[in-house]
Amino acid sequence: MNAREEILHRVRTALADRPAPPPVVRDYHQAGSRSVDVDVFAERVADYRATVHRCGASAVRERVSQILQERSIDEIVVPVGFPADWTPTVRITHEPVSVEQLDRVSAVLTTCSLGIEQTGTIVLDAGPGQGPRVLTLVPDYHLVVVREEQVVAAVPDAVADLDPTRPLTWISGPSATSDIELRRVEGVHGPRTLDVLLVAP
Repeated sequence: MNAREEILHRVRTALADRPAPPPVVRDYHQAGSRSVDVDVFAERVADYRATVHRCGASAVRERVSQILQERSIDEIVVPVGFPADWTPTVRITHEPVSVEQLDRVSAVLTTCSLGIEQTGTIVLDAGPGQGPRVLTLVPDYHLVVVREEQVVAAVPDAVADLDPTRPLTWISGPSATSDIELRRVEGVHGPRTLDVLLVAP
């Protein structure tokens, strides 16, 4: 008997008279067990210090342009696959972009894969209109367009809908940390400012 086998033998001997474990309770929420409330999603997103805007599907371009104007943003990065009829009236840098370009352009406009009402989280999976992960982590400002029909009720619904083989970025408000002297510092690991445009059908 080698050392490993000896250790395992001792563990098994010590646990020989242990009681049977109780059954695992699995009455937690499953996908499809809750209905979606888009208003609650908007409230949860705002709780994370993101700014929520709303508009109808026919007014997306106008509303995006207005939001950028209010932020004094005159140039923005737009990823491949972003809807052409939503593209705002500002100077556009089209993806792919270099790191140098990302350092120069401080704002990005994307779509998303889905939103989660329960947690106010927005998930990107690098699909059309979302770009690679670096595109939404380097710029200081992120404006993301979320269609109301993309909002799911809870995390189990999101997990059921998402492809686990894709690069998933889960966003719950602007990037922030409280690691240093327990003081909140925003913009450390991603955008300092997050605007969310919630689009009704």
